[in-house]
Amino acid sequence: MVSLSICSPPDAPIGRWRLTLGQGGRVDFVLLYNPWCTGDVVYMDSEEKLREYILAQDGIIYRGGWKYPIPTPWNYGQFEDGILNACLRILDMNPKCLRNPGKDASGRRNPIYVSRVLSAMVNCNDDKGVLLGRWTDDYDGGVSPLSWKGSVEILRNWDTNACQPVRFGQCWVFAAVACSVSRALGIPCRLVTNYNSAHDTNSNLVIERYVDENGQLVQTSRDMIWNYHCWVENWMTRPDLKPGFDGWQVMDPTPQEKSEGVYCCGPIPLKAIKEGELTYKYDAPFVFAEVNADVHTFMKRKDGTTKKIISSVHVGLKISTKSVGSDRREDITHLYKYPEGSDEEREAFTKANHQNKLLQQQDNAGLLIVIKVSAEMRKGCDFDVFAVITNNTPNEKKCRLVFGSRAVSYNGILGENCGFKDLLNVQLAPGEEKRVALRMNYSKYAENLTEDNLIRLAALLLDYGTQEAYLAVRNVVLVNPEIKVRILGEPKENRKLAAEITLQNPLPVPLQNCCFTVEGSNLTGGQIVTERLNSTVEPGQDAKVKIYFTPTHSGLRKLVVDFDSNKLCHVKGYRNVIIGK
Repeated sequence: MVSLSICSPPDAPIGRWRLTLGQGGRVDFVLLYNPWCTGDVVYMDSEEKLREYILAQDGIIYRGGWKYPIPTPWNYGQFEDGILNACLRILDMNPKCLRNPGKDASGRRNPIYVSRVLSAMVNCNDDKGVLLGRWTDDYDGGVSPLSWKGSVEILRNWDTNACQPVRFGQCWVFAAVACSVSRALGIPCRLVTNYNSAHDTNSNLVIERYVDENGQLVQTSRDMIWNYHCWVENWMTRPDLKPGFDGWQVMDPTPQEKSEGVYCCGPIPLKAIKEGELTYKYDAPFVFAEVNADVHTFMKRKDGTTKKIISSVHVGLKISTKSVGSDRREDITHLYKYPEGSDEEREAFTKANHQNKLLQQQDNAGLLIVIKVSAEMRKGCDFDVFAVITNNTPNEKKCRLVFGSRAVSYNGILGENCGFKDLLNVQLAPGEEKRVALRMNYSKYAENLTEDNLIRLAALLLDYGTQEAYLAVRNVVLVNPEIKVRILGEPKENRKLAAEITLQNPLPVPLQNCCFTVEGSNLTGGQIVTERLNSTVEPGQDAKVKIYFTPTHSGLRKLVVDFDSNKLCHVKGYRNVIIGK
């Protein structure tokens, strides 16, 4: 009997290795990055963070809007059967490996190189990547991005179907799959949501938006502001940069703009974004604009002329990630940017060769308009939204108010009208405040909503005296009903367990074709459990099922639930379950 001990250097390339012993002996093994090893470039010195950013197989993705972040559960499943093989296959199928396998294998010692490969390979725009993006309501030949509950099914589908792209993904799906692959390869990773995320296509760090005389967006450029956008951060040192730029690095696999001829983005240090160091690798100007771009709004008149209007739209709000060791939201905006108006922010903008946002702000001419919503606002109900106008001048004001609403997707694509009001004569005495209500009727907005449950409200105020125009914009989220999960019995490893799952119908119409699906790492054996209801669920009634599964490992697990019907699609819920031995 011969016993061998293998001690690899911390900068050895990751991947499959083979040890041969003479003519008859052969041992195959996989070498990964080791964030527990002090010499490894992905070393992280906190056990608590390693449990969260490497070992945790489930997590929370934040969607919704910046005023109402909605936590969505996700099953990363990086340790499920077959997932590591799929992750290694992603590396092997990347074009750099296919062109020059030896050079690519050597490059795998460097997580900067591997992160860039993953950013390109999670989307399929230039290669045999994992996911095909689709940002319309046409999902023929695939499924809606909202139908995914985790990365396991996506990675298995890609691996078992000859590397054909899985259909379809949007930003949070691309980011979640990238997170699963990064953790599987040993790179600490977390998923991040940036609210009011700018998409700057011409690299001028300015988003120019045009509205018509009704306050509705007119699409004249590819520059957009997404309601939110998701990417990941990978943890590593950056020996290729000057000291001080180690730690979290932005890596974005959603195909938006090409970088060095390929649809990929990053990795770029968070500190480089915060300090306005736009010459650092990789793609600093694009990420900087996502969280810091100026927004200039112009009104395009019917005669073709344009006029800059006063608008209080900011980008890079409430940048969010899941907290370490809990399901609470952690706000990490301070890691990306200095506080608005601070000297440090001004210095960062100067360094970025960009005009100071403070110089771009116009003095308020004395009129203020904001949009407020009612407390009873929820999906299935009629409710009011309000344009609140305040006259802070010593003079009486006569104005025109155009107040409209349209369905909108999370990436800013506008849908159909959900309600509209045009008041030609709004009079305000000095110091007066007026609230103008716009009724949102379920019968009007129900058929126009996208899967994102978002409505864009826009209030345009025109001062007849000064001819100044003021625009207030707000995206509101119509919250889906809560899914309640009750565990029946004591959760034990390798013992059959039941969960009672309930959802109340909040709509004024019956729900038909109701279906619950459940998934959880080490809970459902890597499979998706499906239960359909045979009966119709009337308004106010409960849809209820009982689902059985057998946990295979002890510890804290997340049971992820998805509900679908003809009127309520992809309602997400979850329950943390502690499995005993």
